[in-house]
Amino acid sequence: MKKLYTFLIFIFCCTTLAAQDRLTGETHTTRSEVLARHGMAATSQPLATQVALDVLKKGGTAMDAAIAANAMLGLVEPASCGIGGDIFAIVWDADEQKLYGFNGSGRAPKSISIDYFMEQGMKYVPFSGPLPVTVPGCVDGWFALHGKFGKLPMKELLQPAIDYGREGFPVSEVIAYEMASSYKYSEDQPGFAETYMPLGRPPKKGEVFKNPNLSNTYEKIAEGGRDAFYKGDIARTIDTYMKKHGGFLSYEDLAAHTSNWVEPVSINYRGYDIWELPPNGQGTAALQMLNILEGYDIASMGFGSAEYLHVLTEAKKLAYEDRAKFYADPAFNDIPLEELLSDAYAAQRRALIDPDKAADSYPAGDMEIESGNTTYLTVADKDGNMVSLIQSIYSEFASGMVPDGLGFVLQNRGQMFNVQDPDHANAIEPGKRPFHTIIPAFMTQNGKPVMSFGLMGGAVQPQGHTQIVVNIVDFGMNLQEAGDAPRMRHSGSSQPTGSKMTNGGTLNLESGFDYKTIRELEKKGHDVTFAVGIYGGYQAIKVDLPNKVYTGASESRKDGQAAGY
Repeated sequence: MKKLYTFLIFIFCCTTLAAQDRLTGETHTTRSEVLARHGMAATSQPLATQVALDVLKKGGTAMDAAIAANAMLGLVEPASCGIGGDIFAIVWDADEQKLYGFNGSGRAPKSISIDYFMEQGMKYVPFSGPLPVTVPGCVDGWFALHGKFGKLPMKELLQPAIDYGREGFPVSEVIAYEMASSYKYSEDQPGFAETYMPLGRPPKKGEVFKNPNLSNTYEKIAEGGRDAFYKGDIARTIDTYMKKHGGFLSYEDLAAHTSNWVEPVSINYRGYDIWELPPNGQGTAALQMLNILEGYDIASMGFGSAEYLHVLTEAKKLAYEDRAKFYADPAFNDIPLEELLSDAYAAQRRALIDPDKAADSYPAGDMEIESGNTTYLTVADKDGNMVSLIQSIYSEFASGMVPDGLGFVLQNRGQMFNVQDPDHANAIEPGKRPFHTIIPAFMTQNGKPVMSFGLMGGAVQPQGHTQIVVNIVDFGMNLQEAGDAPRMRHSGSSQPTGSKMTNGGTLNLESGFDYKTIRELEKKGHDVTFAVGIYGGYQAIKVDLPNKVYTGASESRKDGQAAGY
């Protein structure tokens, strides 16, 4: 027994010292990475991860497993995702040795216009109720992605979630907290309480929650395909419900919906190609931040140093000013992506950073353009295919609108539209896709896959992506450490809705940063606040091609799990 105790102390100390060395003095113990050869899944909820693994073991592809997991997450994590929302993906096709990008975001109703909001004197689209609802793109995304990369029948992929919806599942800790902390914003919306508050309140940790209405909806989709959602009874139910409650979304909007295959965009960061999707999403901001940071010797600054956190924050401010000005639906705007991602532009923006002083504000780039809570998961299969997928209804419980008997909430993504300035790139227009926060990511090197990764959390996502890449490339962390390490989040930059940054915004730091660093940041003019582990949602899979081994990670801030076989 004494030998076992000594051995455990040794292992603990080795783990702690390894993390301590990488994090330059701060001790951060983490979970171990997960290793497997035949398949790997990482999601924000263990039941969803297990469903994905079951699909892989049956011979399903990475995409089959991702769809099954996403359907499960729509049931077990309803405050964050579901078929009332949108979907984006980056897919590595092992046969073609190629990355594919997919944009499954829905559009504004054809009957809506900026005039309505201006006549009502509204400066912003409200978060809840019928007005922020846009066409849900998730189901069409499932079928489009499955048609290209799937193998098993859709009914087989949706069956686990159908069964869990009827039999019930125990609500996990973080999800119970999220439901309890956000339901008050939605409880008065029609259909919400009946679906998510069967006992007059949201379910608590460990209580068994059922959603048979969602199971029925999933069955209709499994049997009738994507048209069951966009042209069948489900679409007619949504149409009737929205008309009854003063909404603009109609049957015609649903029937006209289409998704888009897009080319991922990338920059090279110290020998690694980092891939994101182009606007209407915000992934380009992560690439702009990395381009700016590449001009600094980040590794020598050290993780958690004031010097590093300062330039990271300033790079974020610069990128987000461009985000507010340029990122929007490319069908309505010419977006200067090539210029935004060029080395010359990064150098120009980098020159604006004062190493000793935080800026109150930065101008957005001067280029001419013409008018015209979330779940992330990643799966890899035995054949080398990898899926980086993110799906969301936007804010927690979104619009709160639950169409009669369907068992899911409609997204409030339209809240991101600008309704003050008709000339703004993200101004609301009929049939336009809003600015989107959810972004999947991928890393390659010399044309070969390295890792698929993503991170939830609205506007924090490009900041999170950047920190993950820097943690791995510059600070030498492993896949799990890179996600568990404490993060920063700067808030206050100009937004696509039209609001502006004032007085430099606020630098939010998780617990784990040295107080000496905090004092130095304050001396540089940063307004620093503190939080304990709230910037979560990271999942990742890394591939070792020579050994044919996958490494998986799911950070400790969530209920998530990485597992393989």
